[in-house]
Amino acid sequence: MLLPVTTHPRASLRRVLEDLGPTLLDLVYGDADGAVDIGGVVIHDPRDAPVPPPRALVLGVAVHGPREIADLLDAVGGHRAAGLVVRAPVAPDERIAAAVRRSGVALLGLTRGASWAQLAAMLRSLIAEGDVGEAGQETLGGVSSGDLFALANAIGALLDAPVTIEDRSWRVLAFSGRQDEADSSRVETILGRQVPERFTRVLEERGVFQAMYRSDQPVYVEPLVECDTGRMSLPRVALAVRAGDEILGSIWAAVRGPLSAERAQALRDAAKLVALHLLRQRAGADVERRLRADLVGTALEGGAGAADAVARLGLAGQPGVVLALAAADRPDGDRSAAGHARYVAERQRLADAFAMHLTAVHPRSASAPVGDVVYGIVPVPAERPDGRASRDGHERTDAEARAARVAAEFLERVGDRQELLVGVGPLARDSAALPASRAGADRALRVLRAGRGPRSVARIHDVVVESLLLELADVIAERGDPPSGPVARLIAYDAAHHTCLVRTLRAWLDAFGDVIAASAAVHVHPNTFRYRLRRLAEVGGLDLGDADARFAAMLQLRLWPGAGEP
Repeated sequence: MLLPVTTHPRASLRRVLEDLGPTLLDLVYGDADGAVDIGGVVIHDPRDAPVPPPRALVLGVAVHGPREIADLLDAVGGHRAAGLVVRAPVAPDERIAAAVRRSGVALLGLTRGASWAQLAAMLRSLIAEGDVGEAGQETLGGVSSGDLFALANAIGALLDAPVTIEDRSWRVLAFSGRQDEADSSRVETILGRQVPERFTRVLEERGVFQAMYRSDQPVYVEPLVECDTGRMSLPRVALAVRAGDEILGSIWAAVRGPLSAERAQALRDAAKLVALHLLRQRAGADVERRLRADLVGTALEGGAGAADAVARLGLAGQPGVVLALAAADRPDGDRSAAGHARYVAERQRLADAFAMHLTAVHPRSASAPVGDVVYGIVPVPAERPDGRASRDGHERTDAEARAARVAAEFLERVGDRQELLVGVGPLARDSAALPASRAGADRALRVLRAGRGPRSVARIHDVVVESLLLELADVIAERGDPPSGPVARLIAYDAAHHTCLVRTLRAWLDAFGDVIAASAAVHVHPNTFRYRLRRLAEVGGLDLGDADARFAAMLQLRLWPGAGEP
């Protein structure tokens, strides 16, 4: 059977109000049909205001009073925001109404008692469709795949009752409209996105869960006494959602009495469709991860498909910086199947945490693991906050410094359970420059992995010399070139006579010719060190007063770090 669904786009402001209001949101001022496509969810922070994507829904946490609200409306209107959400109630005020008309930003009120975190999670789940992949969405039973809110509305229309769809842990996955027609316990469940423990305990004592799991028929639940009011709640009808023998969740409807046979059959049919959506949603999470990884990889590789990949990631026409995150040591220990599975799970956990962190910084950030490296693309504003274009050098430095701070904050949050490193690439002014930014991030990460210093985050512009030395060492290793000139002669002499002239030369060069410091580094008397200096100059034919000769010797000792060591 086909279920009726709303015809509004999933990411429209009207659709958000239909799915979340009036239980959570009310339109205070503005046009709900003005924003056809919401571009993201941003939490307003007056001390560190993020640059919202176009058509964003801005959550004005702790914004109160007509003046504050009007000022924020004007500010987010400059970024073409779709709407501003503040805590209800909002008293009628001409300043606010004028700011809404002036900015074109709709003002919404969040009901008292509702959590901002829960609202942000619900909004992101509602508008996530279409972020990755094709614009057209697969449908199941006439409902967009994974759109549980539309499905809950459809079931509610069939049963003529407010409906919730819950998982096995009694978390609310979606709910229909008309929840205000139910009782206070249902409102509490919706606001908390979780069935309160006191209700689940009573239902378990009554054997409701056992009856629901044993039967494929709807279970009628007698009214409960509400603790806060002492009144009786509405009866419930519950049905388990199954996929074969596996319980995926349940459907709960607040009814006035037992269902008719026709509506009971409609609920059973709807449960099969809910099962398909839940299975598709579970499988789709893995598919979306692979798709996002492919898109990120294609965007960073460049080539014919890069522009399309960048567009599907929502990053077209926006400058960005590439971050490369990896463990300090490459995985080469446990090569068993179990060890590989643990490594893959840990890498995915790290990638998910990194993606969440970057998305909190900028909603349009993209992140995915490619090989043993997790890459992130962090968009940066093309203009300064005052609207004037930045000078190239300052813009690049500011963008890379901000990306480095973002990376450092992430490493602080994940703790020291695993030593992690992040390389920061140069600013990519358009999608064509992303491969160059990725290459720079890889080079900076390689320097960190080589142990060149105590840093855990490095910008490529800060480690260019170290990176060049590593690349030159690669060329030497590929060609098999041995040390030559004075250094080669000193290595041969040390091997034949069991001396330490190469070590003496290295200490002297590292100390910039300071004999006292160099002799202390190798634990010998300064006079003994001076004698060894004269001896190595004679044996190697090295003019220690020649700057070019010193540089050549220093470079060879850098490129062959183990030269002359026993």
